[in-house]
Amino acid sequence: MRLTPVDDPHDPRLSDYVGLTDVALRRRTEPALGLFMAEGEKVIRRAVDAGYRLRSVLLEARWVAALRDVLDGSDAPVYVASPALLEGVTGYPVHRGALAAMDRRALPSVADVLRGARRVVVLEDIVNHTNVGAVFRSAAAMGVDAVLVSPRCADPLYRRSVKVSMGTVFQVPWTRLEPWPDGLHRLRAAGFVVAALTPALDSVELGELSRTVPDRLALLLGTEGDGLSPASVAAADLVVRIPMAGAVDSLNVAAAAAVALWATRRAGGEPSS
Repeated sequence: MRLTPVDDPHDPRLSDYVGLTDVALRRRTEPALGLFMAEGEKVIRRAVDAGYRLRSVLLEARWVAALRDVLDGSDAPVYVASPALLEGVTGYPVHRGALAAMDRRALPSVADVLRGARRVVVLEDIVNHTNVGAVFRSAAAMGVDAVLVSPRCADPLYRRSVKVSMGTVFQVPWTRLEPWPDGLHRLRAAGFVVAALTPALDSVELGELSRTVPDRLALLLGTEGDGLSPASVAAADLVVRIPMAGAVDSLNVAAAAAVALWATRRAGGEPSS
């Protein structure tokens, strides 16, 4: 482990960590540079356990001991800084005290992600990173085998998504589905029933679907506000709604995903390992 104290927020060695609150900047630069950010001991540990390579680590001295086993197994530089310097570099108080710049991996093919899968979540143009992370956490908890995201969907490896997911974005295989929505035919070709979740009243109630869940099911969820596009709904095999009360027309997409995934979990009532 190479511990290097740093005290200058403009140190060029910290360039990966600059301006983490600038969403537009990070969305452009992180994929282009082939990196993503992991924040907090648990998330860093899960990323490393999933096989992602550390580029560097920036942390407060008090977190060195907690991460020693991870850091001793890597040749990545470890920069140790004060809380004030971390905030000066990143643009926000780093409450968890540890950040790691990780190397991205090439996304797997759709065929590889679907191979052997029985439960899949498909996300169309969900732009809120918190929602993306929350969907991944529910997907992992309910034993979902894979997640597919549309080309315009928010990056599951963006720092906020990773943090909200508690690192489950490293656990559930995922990739982007292109072209959109024409790529949905690949799910049907692989034997999946594609169920589009929408509040439309002329749809099947979720309870009815839960009584006869297809062996291979793909749940399709749409963007915040507008929901699924007409083209993606038309490409689905059936349209499903979660019944609402109290004059509420719909749930937040992450909440809807959790409800639908629980209702359609595998036979026997337990997610697969």
